[in-house]
Amino acid sequence: MSARPLIPWPDRRLQTAAAPVGEITDEIRAIWDEMVEVMEAMPGYGLAAPQLGVMLRLAVVDCSKARGQVVRLADPEITMASEELFSWEEASPNLPGASARLSRPARVAVAYTDESGARVEKKFEDLWATSVQHQIDHLNGRMFFDNLSRTKRQMLLKKATRR
Repeated sequence: MSARPLIPWPDRRLQTAAAPVGEITDEIRAIWDEMVEVMEAMPGYGLAAPQLGVMLRLAVVDCSKARGQVVRLADPEITMASEELFSWEEASPNLPGASARLSRPARVAVAYTDESGARVEKKFEDLWATSVQHQIDHLNGRMFFDNLSRTKRQMLLKKATRR
């Protein structure tokens, strides 16, 4: 099975909140597998289902150096965020060539449904925390550049769409 293509910005699905997943089924696990395949092919640190046009609250994250430490999240919610910030140059394969340095909470706790269907809570730090927050933004219909000031966002989009 070949993976679905990434949908290009400004597709409306990238600006629309995704629907709750609910029960974890074999179909959901297959979507996660497809998402991991796309994330590794980019390569990237995470991927949200809406980036592939699948409007469900599903995300995958792997910020490990050796890879192979994928966390699969369904219906994730941030339950705690540190005041301390972590900065990283963020980008999205849905808008190639655009990136911006953002500061987000350095540590977050996230409640989510895992592959077995259990509701769990996990703490993430630094790049892992940034990637999880980035993916949750996608699930809420937000792109990384929506966290920029209006002027910076307009400059970034103008430059990116000129390519």
